[in-house]
Amino acid sequence: MASAPQANNLPLLFKELVPLSTNEHKDWKARNVENAPWIVGQHAVPIAIDEFVHAQRFYPIVFSTGEEPVPLALMGLNEGVNMFVDDEGKLIDRPYVPAYIRRYPFMLARLRPDTDDLSLCFDPTAGVIGEFDEGAPLFENGEMGEPVKSVLGFCEQWEQSWQRTQAFMQEVKEAKLLIDGEVAIQPPGADKPFIYRGFQMVAEEKLREMRGDQARKLLGNGVLPLLYAHIFSLSLMSELFQKQMAAGKVPVQPVA
Repeated sequence: MASAPQANNLPLLFKELVPLSTNEHKDWKARNVENAPWIVGQHAVPIAIDEFVHAQRFYPIVFSTGEEPVPLALMGLNEGVNMFVDDEGKLIDRPYVPAYIRRYPFMLARLRPDTDDLSLCFDPTAGVIGEFDEGAPLFENGEMGEPVKSVLGFCEQWEQSWQRTQAFMQEVKEAKLLIDGEVAIQPPGADKPFIYRGFQMVAEEKLREMRGDQARKLLGNGVLPLLYAHIFSLSLMSELFQKQMAAGKVPVQPVA
């Protein structure tokens, strides 16, 4: 269920990455887009802990597998299925949109391995900025225009939020709270349940067994409420499955 790394080693959604330049892109403009075709078929996206409270009302929140798990908002239970956008990438029912999606096609990236400086980069395949006849200028008189200032501020906020998310994940790992996830959903009339695996989740029994300093630490640093937001969100698995079933987007089970 959890998304595999992309072959080109670029972050999820990104096909190319180009530094934004006052020289090369001085005449470029940003245009408004109503659709986001880049998330069509994307069933899971990273989500920061600052978003858990809002996101858990719409999406199941799980954790990826591997040694360095990250939180993921599930937009579908199967690879290639996103139940929150139509085939053109238009949002359905106006759900909360994770910041990772709102940030695209921009991100801050380290261009040289010998420095920690981050540069504002973008994916030119998105078609959001370019040499358009209409739109908001990216630069004015060699200085950043409002679109660039806004995007830069948002990307900086994302980086800070993701640092807090990484610290949160370190606390969860040290507490050994994650287990391999498994969800079984039995549709009416089906011979057997649909089984979903390939993600991690918090073991509720481990939370209940916590005592003393460990429990006080997780409560004091704000980790415990976030863990319960994740746990509460898992109830949406069944609702998401029903949406997929109604849309005919549940894979046919093999005959035993």
